[in-house]
Amino acid sequence: MIKGINLTLMVGPAVPVPVPRAVLESLSKVEVTAAAGDTESGFDLTFEIEKNSPLGTLFLVSGGAGIPMVRVVIVATINGTPNVLIDGVMTHHQLEPGSNGGPATLKVQGKDLSTVLSYIDFSGVPYPAMPPAVRVLLVLAKYAWLGIVPKVIPSIIEDIPIPVDRIPRHQGTDLDYVKGLAREAGYVFYVEPGPAPGVNFAYWGPEIKVGAPQPALNVDMDAHTNVESLSFRFDKERKEMPIVYIQNQATKAPIPIPIPDITPLNPPLGAVPPLPPKLTPLNDTAQLSPLQAALRGVAYAAQHADAVFGEGSLDVLRYGRVLRSRALVGVRGAGAAFDGLHYVSRVKHVIERGRYTQDFSLARNGLLSTVPVVPA
Repeated sequence: MIKGINLTLMVGPAVPVPVPRAVLESLSKVEVTAAAGDTESGFDLTFEIEKNSPLGTLFLVSGGAGIPMVRVVIVATINGTPNVLIDGVMTHHQLEPGSNGGPATLKVQGKDLSTVLSYIDFSGVPYPAMPPAVRVLLVLAKYAWLGIVPKVIPSIIEDIPIPVDRIPRHQGTDLDYVKGLAREAGYVFYVEPGPAPGVNFAYWGPEIKVGAPQPALNVDMDAHTNVESLSFRFDKERKEMPIVYIQNQATKAPIPIPIPDITPLNPPLGAVPPLPPKLTPLNDTAQLSPLQAALRGVAYAAQHADAVFGEGSLDVLRYGRVLRSRALVGVRGAGAAFDGLHYVSRVKHVIERGRYTQDFSLARNGLLSTVPVVPA
């Protein structure tokens, strides 16, 4: 579609295959959104088809009338490097007839493969003597045929139920149950595509804000500028400090303990974090063990620690690669208050004929950089 960029669209039941050339030529726009946390990724494909084209009927029929699941894989190859943008399933179709002899517009929407985990309700399945991490591995094992590889990090404390006392049972769909276990441990759960088409990693663990940063986003640096727009705002009202309650076993009196937002997996990205203007009591933690209550508080604090937010857009060819969400990125040229490392909280890919842009959102917990330089 663009010089230096090749788009590959693969569609099929269970095992996707490259679409015919006629389908790819009728594709006019691709949108893929990936966000941090446990938010599901999604895609939106727009086709322009002729009045008598069979593509509209084929897509509508494959949306559930004859085939229960149609898988879609979108790969963008930048300068020879493939990037799997999403691996998901179709969920919605919309056909808008053309007017005055013009082509009709077919929109196909879908979500990532985590949607497959919500198809069947497995309530009642017992998990004797299994801690949460083992239960998650057992749930995800059913989806190995889709190329989903589990990446499960055990909790700091493992609540191993003794069968003579209690036996945990599955509640709801696999997606609801796994996300529920993640919330109890202060974790997140999501399915991330790649690195090769057809391979996905199902991550269950803490939200990690460490690692090698992506190449810097340069603002107002003449020939080195690689973003189209980038603006920041400082909103200290978004910051909260949770207070967990630990119950004294002897007196049954709750003991309030404030939980900071700094952990080894969530280090300060800003040198001057604002004081939290709001203290939020987590009343349900009094029924948990002290370590479980602390984990719940750490997770809540990490989710409400950011006070600096950035919004921008870039041209992928000028940036030289695809900006990824759930990772760090450097910023240069935005001023001393906002330069440095930021966490990419959301990325939206927009691919049209002759153009590939990304809208992105950044976040961090304070002003001023914690590092002297960022990777170029």
